[in-house]
Amino acid sequence: MTQDTRKIVALVDGSAYAASVCDHAAWIAARTGAPVELIHVLGRRDLPASNDHSGTIKLGARTALLEELAALDAQRARLISHRGRAILEDARSIVESAGVTEATTRLRHGDLVEAVAEVEGDARVILIGKRGEAADFAKGHLGSNLERIVRASHKPVVVASRAFRPISKVLVAYDGGASAIKAVDHIARSPLFQGLTVHVVTVGTATPEVRKGLEEAQALLRAAGLEADTAILPGQPDTALGKLVEEAQFDMLVMGAYGHSRIRSLIIGSTTTAMIRSCKVPVVLMR
Repeated sequence: MTQDTRKIVALVDGSAYAASVCDHAAWIAARTGAPVELIHVLGRRDLPASNDHSGTIKLGARTALLEELAALDAQRARLISHRGRAILEDARSIVESAGVTEATTRLRHGDLVEAVAEVEGDARVILIGKRGEAADFAKGHLGSNLERIVRASHKPVVVASRAFRPISKVLVAYDGGASAIKAVDHIARSPLFQGLTVHVVTVGTATPEVRKGLEEAQALLRAAGLEADTAILPGQPDTALGKLVEEAQFDMLVMGAYGHSRIRSLIIGSTTTAMIRSCKVPVVLMR
């Protein structure tokens, strides 16, 4: 049997969520034995623009001022790169202090989604914070790159909560769709979930088809040695699931990124932000 050498790809920035991303990466590494790759992407907006300032400068002063502006741009670019490397070194220190022995760092330039697309072939999972640096003071706003990555990635995406806490109870939002079935299959096969308690829940009407789907999901999980039970809840998915996570003190929510019922709106509609924002636990999204 060949060893699974796929990496945990953790996206870190200067936000308050970066430490939590590192803590979640260390937890996944401890349970799977996977190496961690920490990536910081310098976006196009971070780097100095190559603006032509000459149009507003009179002839006599043009050369000296243009040289000064170019020097300032070069200095800013160096400082931004130094900051990116410092963020990565801090991140590596966090995961190594948590017991991770295989941790690498990578500083990338350009678009975050493009950077993820380049590395996800070797990835087991993609880790990202709920909000980025620009969203720290906007509590109603999720990271602008989050949904782009969920839509583009073909690997599970773990959205880290503000702070890590030990994970033992997992809630699976199940609607019978292809991505939900894939999520249950992934849980059954992955060493990440071994020893955890799994609850599979559908929000909607208790039809024979719904009951059969839940029974099949439960049987698959139990065959993998997992403790699993099921439930059917009335109401709207975002409010019902959010309330259940809070009241039953679940530590993680797993759900398909795309479905064929009302849960579909959790990812592709406006309810996406409401669900992920309201959950104070990490959310695992499967395509």
